[in-house]
Amino acid sequence: MYKAGTFVIYRNEGVCEIKGIIQKEFRDKMMEYYVLIPVHNKNAELLVPKSNASLVAKMRDVLSKEEIMAIIRQMPHEEVIWIDNEDVRKEKYKEIVSEGDRIKLARLIKTLYRHKEMQKKSGRKLHIADERILKDAEHIFYDEIAFVLNISQNEVVPFIHEQWSVVSQ
Repeated sequence: MYKAGTFVIYRNEGVCEIKGIIQKEFRDKMMEYYVLIPVHNKNAELLVPKSNASLVAKMRDVLSKEEIMAIIRQMPHEEVIWIDNEDVRKEKYKEIVSEGDRIKLARLIKTLYRHKEMQKKSGRKLHIADERILKDAEHIFYDEIAFVLNISQNEVVPFIHEQWSVVSQ
């Protein structure tokens, strides 16, 4: 399925390089594993069992530059997805982060960023669960943007804002 040298998005780790496939014994049985190295944490090594379909399904192809740019340019037009009920919101937003759909992640980031700004204007802070979800969503999505566009993580938000100003002209 995947080959060494391929880059993928894996769960909440962000962009990872598949360094290879190894065999290891587990419970008296030889199993094959994908060896993933997160691009922003070269000291980490993740092993994903090739036989575990649900974990392998969490490995997603990195988007192309064109796909990333299309999502960025579409973000200003995306609807916010605020959910008033805290428990329902927390579960739905966690599901979006876990699923990893980039368009849904963009909507989620936009929603939480807007809510954070509204809270700030009224002298309040974003709820801790929402803040955590926002950080996770930004990490996954911004990590991929930085990787694909070959920019630093610190340049992602200014780049997105610059693209939005181009779109609105």
